Amino acid sequence: MFSIDRASSGDPRRTRVIVALLALYTTWSTTYLAIKFALESFPPFFLAGFRYFLVGIVLFVYLRFRGHPSPDRRQWLGTTAVGGLLLLVGNGGVTYSQQWVSTGIAAMVVGSTPIWTVLFSGIWSEWPRRLEWAGLAVAFSGLLVLNLGGELSAYPVAAASLVVAVAAWSFGSAWSKKLSLPQGLMAGATQMLIGGVLLLLASLVVGESMPAAPSGRSIAALLYLSVFGSLVGYSAYIYLLKNVRASLATSYAYVNPVIAVLLGIWLAGERLSGSEVTAMAAILSGVVLVVMAQRRT
Repeated sequence: MFSIDRASSGDPRRTRVIVALLALYTTWSTTYLAIKFALESFPPFFLAGFRYFLVGIVLFVYLRFRGHPSPDRRQWLGTTAVGGLLLLVGNGGVTYSQQWVSTGIAAMVVGSTPIWTVLFSGIWSEWPRRLEWAGLAVAFSGLLVLNLGGELSAYPVAAASLVVAVAAWSFGSAWSKKLSLPQGLMAGATQMLIGGVLLLLASLVVGESMPAAPSGRSIAALLYLSVFGSLVGYSAYIYLLKNVRASLATSYAYVNPVIAVLLGIWLAGERLSGSEVTAMAAILSGVVLVVMAQRRT
């Protein structure tokens, strides 16, 4: 397993890990707002399913054309398990909940992902180190402060959907390190393909209907989610899961709420209180502690 801090500053693998982290910190911070805009016209499961299926099938065909081997039976089974947990339950649940909750609240709840992930990783004897525990505790205290406003209490279905989504995403992330999966970009391509199909099937099962004339903003948001949220962001995340500890791979969940809240204020008219500023400072402090723990690996 590659450690970002054991490599020299000139190691290309170290550079790839840093680039992947930056991609997650930027692209996935903006997807919450994009989902909000896309939901103005598209139903949630169709929205999530279409973006992942579109990118997954295009990337899969491209990789096969370039000579990448098709996954074997065990890899398809592993891909289905991970794609179902991360995309059907995880991303589908978050998208569903954003019909009622603000972008900032959704991002804050998703910010608990690393806490769940390191705990699930303990199933396979990868318990977090003391400094990681400290970082998780500090960041989680910030998330608690952010959620004291009580918005989720008004929408229990949305709250339950978010909790289940985060738990499924975290378990799938930890489990993926133990499953037989395709190599390189093929892992992300097949997971998006399978996850997209499952989400589109869920859309049919619940009877979602398409709008007659989606707005230009919703279409633009859907395209943005497909390219930056799915192709760039998800591919970077799958790469990180294979090359660093799960706690570092999911550290985006500490940074994204901060940016998502600020974007919500700027572009969606959401409000930021003094306690939320304090909470964001705690979240960033938790990120520093988690990264410091990785440096000591």
